[in-house]
Amino acid sequence: MQREPLLERLRTAPRWDVVVIGGGATGLGCAVDAAARGYSTLLLEAHDFAQGTSSRSTKLIHCGVRYLAQGRLGLVREALAERATLLATAPHLVYPLRFVVPVYRQWDRLVLAAGLTAYDWLAGRHGLGPSRLLSARETAAALPGLQPAGLVGGIACMDARFDDARLAIALMRTVFDLGGTAINYLPVTGLRHEGGRVAGVTARDGETGETFAIAARVVINATGVWSDEVRRLDDPSATRRLAPSQGAHVVLERRFLPGRDALLIPRTPDGRVLFVIPWQQHLLLGTTDTPRADCPLEPRPFAGEIDFILATAGRYLAQRPTRADVHSAFAGLRPLLGGAGGTAQLSREHAIDVSAAGLVTVAGGKWTTYRRMAEDVIDHAAGSAGLPPHPCPTARLALHGSPGAPCADGYGTDRAEIDRLPGATRRLHPAFTLSEAEVRHGARHEQAREVEDMLARRHRALFVDAPAAIEAAPAVAAILADELGWSARRTTESKEAFRRVAEGFL
Repeated sequence: MQREPLLERLRTAPRWDVVVIGGGATGLGCAVDAAARGYSTLLLEAHDFAQGTSSRSTKLIHCGVRYLAQGRLGLVREALAERATLLATAPHLVYPLRFVVPVYRQWDRLVLAAGLTAYDWLAGRHGLGPSRLLSARETAAALPGLQPAGLVGGIACMDARFDDARLAIALMRTVFDLGGTAINYLPVTGLRHEGGRVAGVTARDGETGETFAIAARVVINATGVWSDEVRRLDDPSATRRLAPSQGAHVVLERRFLPGRDALLIPRTPDGRVLFVIPWQQHLLLGTTDTPRADCPLEPRPFAGEIDFILATAGRYLAQRPTRADVHSAFAGLRPLLGGAGGTAQLSREHAIDVSAAGLVTVAGGKWTTYRRMAEDVIDHAAGSAGLPPHPCPTARLALHGSPGAPCADGYGTDRAEIDRLPGATRRLHPAFTLSEAEVRHGARHEQAREVEDMLARRHRALFVDAPAAIEAAPAVAAILADELGWSARRTTESKEAFRRVAEGFL
């Protein structure tokens, strides 16, 4: 998957059926769906795949107990079905996970039990096992490290976790498996109009500056929190539709909660839930819901968000975490559909808009339902562009790397190929499993173009332990320089760019 042959496709293709702008969960899902239906498909991403929101989630493929409490039964049912689909089509990346809710008041136990019984009923054949009441002893055994004072019991329920950035890379690889094309670091700079209709895009190679005029029968705007900006390329008078919200997370050592189960705190002072999840041999804590008026590419957690997460978790953990215990802290922006009230009450559902000129924009949504969103989008896009109708096959489409059985490292069927590359046994830092061979594989087959691409998304080092990731950067840069033919100056620039980003995770 070398870059020059991909760019040559742009120079020589007369017209694409579908051009997707945006390489996050939604855009990648749309590209997979379009290619699976047989449409000639191109996806363009301004930065790296999943660099924004889609690599900064709470790592859950979940149905949202909170949505059930809000009465959003349709969203819960849809998420339950999509969770089952992902467990079947990407078993190397999506895993069942048991959550335990500790209870310190008997009344809360009754209320939660009633809610989770309804949840089990809604899940039906998509359920991963029934919820069950736990005694105080069973709860303490499931959550070693839990605050024992006043504990009266708990409730256990099943959901699923995943690696968001690795799933995005699997989707990108699936686009190619299906005959489509996806290219990162190639921002769209404008929309092309013919006869009053959107007929393609103009784009610029972020590495060389070369410009491309790309014709398309339909263009899909799947740029998440930046979708209003793309809509204004089509119609400068387009009004704002999104109300971005920031969600922050912190990462701690497993010693605070060393068991296999996740802790679910059912109600925080701001009315949300908080998760403490075993992930990447660490603990992931989050999330918050903070409105933002701006949409930076690299949002940073606010000091108050970090303090809120640590304080809330500290009320449930026997050992209270402090800022000194945080290995990494990160934030992501949610593309919520606008409305009245705080962002915690805004819709996580998606909406599709087709402009007068035919630009198809999808907004809202979440990782769990990305496939269903993509199906809706391509249905609209095909109808708008007059493409020949084809049914959506993605509900049973195994994603790239799927081994048909759980695979611990997320590479799936690619692991055998990685193990044949130079440096398969050479680990680049004692804090991580990342090997020289995995970096070479990222450059050759996963479009890793920067040190950050490898340490933040092809591997999750930056999200797990920011200081150690900074230490690993020179070794990663040297391997990428060998693979991509970098000069000494280009190598230094990539290392320094990574350091600047990593400082925001410290």
